[in-house]
Amino acid sequence: MGRWSRDELEEAFEIYQKTALAAGTSGDWRKWADMFTEDATYVEHHYGAFGGREAIYTWIQKTMEEPINRDMRYFPIDWYTIDEDKGMIIAKVWNRMVDPGDGSIHQEHNITILKYAGNMQWSYEEDAYNPANFGKMIQGWMAAKQKVEAEKAARG
Repeated sequence: MGRWSRDELEEAFEIYQKTALAAGTSGDWRKWADMFTEDATYVEHHYGAFGGREAIYTWIQKTMEEPINRDMRYFPIDWYTIDEDKGMIIAKVWNRMVDPGDGSIHQEHNITILKYAGNMQWSYEEDAYNPANFGKMIQGWMAAKQKVEAEKAARG
């Protein structure tokens, strides 16, 4: 038996999801970063590894303010599994862009590994994904957005 109950792990993951949505839609990533312990480790396969809550916050806030990234606002969960013995959650997370104006959905997934630390905080996150797939998704989103803008301009 693990240190934390399945119910506590489920609750912590639900809060994590709600906080990510609030951060993505508001652009303020402080509360999301505050879900990590002060000495947490965050491994992001494209950007590198970050040690500590403040380093995680500084990175995520800056990264998600950048053009294109700021339009990636939604992070729905496709599936997840809980390892109660280890206090870990592994999930397939969609990284979804805002609607480019034509109702189409543009998203790509990553696999997220979270290690729970108690008190609704995480001590570790790792996001694994294929950057080439993200690049193709972004190109498709940009093309759809440009097409919508061109159609609006043509209508005057």
